[in-house]
Amino acid sequence: MTVAYRPRPSVVRRDSGLYGYERALTRRGFTPVAGVDEAGRGACAGPLVVAAVVLGREIDGLSDSKLLTPARRERLFDLIEARARAVSVVVIPPEEIDARGLHRSNVDGMRRAVAGLGMDVGYVLIDGFPVPGLPAPSLAIWKGDQVAACVAAASIVAKVTRDQLMRSLDDAHPEYGFAVHKGYVTPGHRKALAAHGPISQHRFSFVNVTGTRMGVTVVVGRGLTGEDEEMRENGAEAGVV
Repeated sequence: MTVAYRPRPSVVRRDSGLYGYERALTRRGFTPVAGVDEAGRGACAGPLVVAAVVLGREIDGLSDSKLLTPARRERLFDLIEARARAVSVVVIPPEEIDARGLHRSNVDGMRRAVAGLGMDVGYVLIDGFPVPGLPAPSLAIWKGDQVAACVAAASIVAKVTRDQLMRSLDDAHPEYGFAVHKGYVTPGHRKALAAHGPISQHRFSFVNVTGTRMGVTVVVGRGLTGEDEEMRENGAEAGVV
């Protein structure tokens, strides 16, 4: 009788260091490991940016992009671009988000980012939620950008790329203050929307943009989520969609 080989499961403690997941997966033959994350999910203007990264050499100082200063993020972004085995970025414009829905656009963007790495991966680590249809086994990790190096790297690439795009958008439309709030719902952004109305780079499927278009200010309260952390980092108020 032939007995199928089943490898012993690996246990990765959340305090095992930022490279604990990659090391455990590599020991089991799941290599290379890709990390995936996005930036801009909670914004009501600008694109959703998804990044996938396969790290090569270890990079000191990686962390959740929202916990780093802008200057530190920029330095790490340059290191990741120089040292990573592969980096892939997908930019999803507001009109696609409006047409397909935020979550569907997000999931599809993660698939596209992994495909864009241009290499076969052994495993994919994702920040937040499961993504079906990936070309390799995968694991969704709560706050993955704080516990897995490749996810932290993807978080930094996504956020720095998006911030650069929002600064360019600010050059074209300085009256909205995109360079400051990055498209999130802040008091200043609400005032600009009320004064000037939305532009094509706003997400018209979002209630606060639709309400402004109708001459109504919409403020929707909700509990704290990971998006609130990103909104707070950009100067927004928690509890506002």
